[in-house]
This record gives sequence, C-alpha cells and structure tokens, in this order.
Amino acid sequence: MFVDYIRIFAKAGDGGNGCTSFRREKFVPKGGPDGGDGGDGGDIELIVDPHTDNLRSYFFQSNYRAEMGVPGRNQKMTGRSGKKLILKVPPGTVVHRCPPPSDREMDGEEDTRSDSPDEDDVVADLTENGQTFLLCKGGVGGKGNWRFRTDTNQAPIEFTEGTKGESGWFALELRRIADVGLVGFPNAGKSTLLGALSNATPKVAAYPFTTLTPMVGVVEFPGFLRATVADIPGLIEGAHRNVGLGHDFLRHISRCSIFLFVVDTAGVDTRDPVSDIQILRQELKLYDDRLVDRPWLIVANKMDLPEAQDLCAALQQRFLKQEIFPISANTGQGLDALRSRLAELVGHRPE
Repeated sequence: MFVDYIRIFAKAGDGGNGCTSFRREKFVPKGGPDGGDGGDGGDIELIVDPHTDNLRSYFFQSNYRAEMGVPGRNQKMTGRSGKKLILKVPPGTVVHRCPPPSDREMDGEEDTRSDSPDEDDVVADLTENGQTFLLCKGGVGGKGNWRFRTDTNQAPIEFTEGTKGESGWFALELRRIADVGLVGFPNAGKSTLLGALSNATPKVAAYPFTTLTPMVGVVEFPGFLRATVADIPGLIEGAHRNVGLGHDFLRHISRCSIFLFVVDTAGVDTRDPVSDIQILRQELKLYDDRLVDRPWLIVANKMDLPEAQDLCAALQQRFLKQEIFPISANTGQGLDALRSRLAELVGHRPE
C-alpha cells in the first residue's frame, strides 16, 4: 500500500512538576528545603530517512505522544526528562499545520485528507537525507522549592508546575523528488519509457491506469552522470479539480525541474496528441501556474506503429519551437537521442 498523504496528531511531553520537600535527618532537624526540579517533556522530531519511501506507517497509527517529564523528588533530585520521539519520513515530505478532523471524519464517514493543502500553512519542507525538524517542543520542568529559598524565607513551600508540551494536527504530504517528470494521459507508454530508460520495473499492461503510484527510476549517462525520472500516474482532464486522483498525482511533479510530455502518437485510444499536449499543459497551469514556466520536451511515443507518422507530423507542425523526440519505448527507437538530451539538461554526479 502506497500512502503519500496522511494527517496525524502529535503531542510533546509535558514537563514534570517541581517538588516541595524539606530535609529531615537525625542530626539535621532543620535542614531546609530540598525539593528538586521536574524533568523536561520529550520532544517530537521528524527525521528524513532515505530507506523510507512513503507514509504507510502513519496510516495505521495517527496519534503520537512523547514521554512526559518525571516530577522532582526530595534531596534536590531532578526528575528524569521524557524521551524524544523520532518519526521517520521519506525525502520530499512537506509538513502542513491543519485543523483537527471533524466528527464525521473521525467516524470514517468522510475522507480525512484535504483536497488542497494550504501552502500558507507549510511548516517544513524536508528534502535532504538526515534532515531533522522539531515538530513539537516538550514542556519545561517545574522548579522545586529549594530554588525559592532566600535569606528572609528559609522554608519556602513554593514550587512551579511543568509547562505543557506543544501539540497539534499536522498533514504529512509526500512530493516525490525527481529531476524529470513523465506527464501524460493513461496508456501513453510512460511506464514502458521509464523501464526502457532506467532499471525501474514498473507494471506495464495494455489497459489505462496501470500505474497507481508514482515510481522513480535512475537513468545512467556516460561520464558517471545520472538523473532521476518519475513516472507520474496518468492524468485526466479536470485533474486540477481533483477529478480522478488528480491531486494525488499532481503533487508529485511539483519538484521536477523538467517535464517530458509523453503522448500516444499512434492514436491507439483515438487520442489526438496535439490536443493531449494542450490539455495537459492547461491542467498543470490550473494546478500551479508556476509549473508551465519550467522546461519541457515532447516525447512522441509508439512511432513503431504505422499510424504514427501522420500524427507526429501534425504534432511537429503545431509545436514548431518545441523539441520533439519521436521514439518507441517498446522497441527502443529514438531512445539514444532522448538520453543524450536529458544528460545535457539534468545529468549530474551522484552525491
């Protein structure tokens, strides 16, 4: 099960209370105050784990509470601080602050995901392996009565309570990190292309919506260069309004530095590649108008079929200033030219 959006509740530990105590020993009948401080509450921290690829673990548990601090004790003993709670997230996780779910959502009558997380509520964007983020700060332990002693008050009974740990509801949204995003309608051949370019093994079949989760493959180039390519599940018209699984798919292309628009040039499903490009570009613009300003190439797929020649010519005539790569992901035709161009645009040495 692939999970790329989840809502969780996080509560850092409360600080322990300070202690009111007086030293009483056989030969020290008036030993004075000796109440210790309370321990600090445990923090909740997110850490980017390169071995975690989605948010599945948070699907089964959505409530996280760090350990509370232990109250202080006599003999000026400070209570033990609560343990820090570390939550692992995959690279590309965006953390949003969000309102608590409604009663209907809690009862399972409504979807608990937000259709469009508010970018203004983003509190963290975690992209680097090992990167950490303090999600909720633990409370501070209270002071014991020995801290309130003065020259004029030798037997204070005052103490302070520990402060509350921070808490809140947060939405964790995974946006896959890749250099290149494959964008296209269902059955355009994106999965086959990803498999041909890289060592990825996406599911390929002769029916639409074969790919239901984003897949990332690594393409190797000469000179020890490489690039990551993401196969985004097929979009449909209206995806920007979350038609189909629109936002589930579109969120994963927001980090790509270049787009490959893959179209079925043979018109196998009676599709028109020119119209497909226009619709796809419009969907990206309506979802986030910044996406249409990024570099993009057209990949005219299925050129091994005889029907592709006329449609490819129409595509080239319509997009005169755009780079078009006629290929066949199935036979490998034209892939060398596409690889060479990608190496020039996004090839980089692995870190």
